[in-house]
Amino acid sequence: MSERTDPATEAFVAHRNLLFTVAYEMLSSAADAEDVLQETWLKWVGVDLGEVRDPRAYLVRITTRQALTRLRMLGRRRESYVGPWLPEPLLTTPDVAEDVELAENLSMAMLLVLETLAPTERAVFVLREVFALGYDEIAAAVDKTPSAVRQVAHRARVHVAARRPRGMVSPGETRDALAAFRRAIETGDLQGLLDLLAPDVVLLGDGGGVKEAAPQPIVGAGAVARLLRVGLPRFGDTLTAEPVHINGSPALIVRSDGQIDDVVAIRIDNGRVSGLYIVRNPQKLARVQEETSLSR
Repeated sequence: MSERTDPATEAFVAHRNLLFTVAYEMLSSAADAEDVLQETWLKWVGVDLGEVRDPRAYLVRITTRQALTRLRMLGRRRESYVGPWLPEPLLTTPDVAEDVELAENLSMAMLLVLETLAPTERAVFVLREVFALGYDEIAAAVDKTPSAVRQVAHRARVHVAARRPRGMVSPGETRDALAAFRRAIETGDLQGLLDLLAPDVVLLGDGGGVKEAAPQPIVGAGAVARLLRVGLPRFGDTLTAEPVHINGSPALIVRSDGQIDDVVAIRIDNGRVSGLYIVRNPQKLARVQEETSLSR
């Protein structure tokens, strides 16, 4: 005779991937998203389910409030971060890449855009544009009136539109660019790199003060190409690059002597690489060991 879980547990488990995705979209950190889910669970088990009409909406509301609290705290923590800060990358399941809109919003480039929003703006944008929640639901989650939420949503959309990648890029185009990038690095082909990079490309390297990385953003095709050609060893038996899906988009996991050394993601604008994001901080590489399921 099989054991049956209680209704609170069933509802939480049923929506866990959604709640994690909401928290991660707001925080850009899997570790912090997991903490938010733990806090959400502790609050959820104390709720009178007889008063809950829509468990999904109620759980999203709790998660959003907990994530907002943590997001405000993280802003102070990141001010003391050593070197450029990048989101924690996730090795994602194939179904995430199939949801083109979700994959775009989970990309490194987009998460960095979301980092420029104020906490409440980010929450409203994520809940409205990524998860298509109604203004009434969002208002309950962020403790504002629906009319105020509409204003915040409009302001956030304008802000994001001015900074997001200039047009949808297919996974195939990203894979081709990554393959060309990998070939150029493997061969030390400086001209090949220059042809691939946008003139105003920006490279961000996140070592967190633990691993060697560029201490400041590197700007311009010439500077980025020279850094990559000189700063990275040739690929071979000890250094390998594996094509994977990170945050729903094609990317590379680079291993040194079989151990994960870094994750490389890119942003493409007008057919050329305009952003290179290299995460080397070991504390941020735990979630590329196995796939993470996300949903909306």
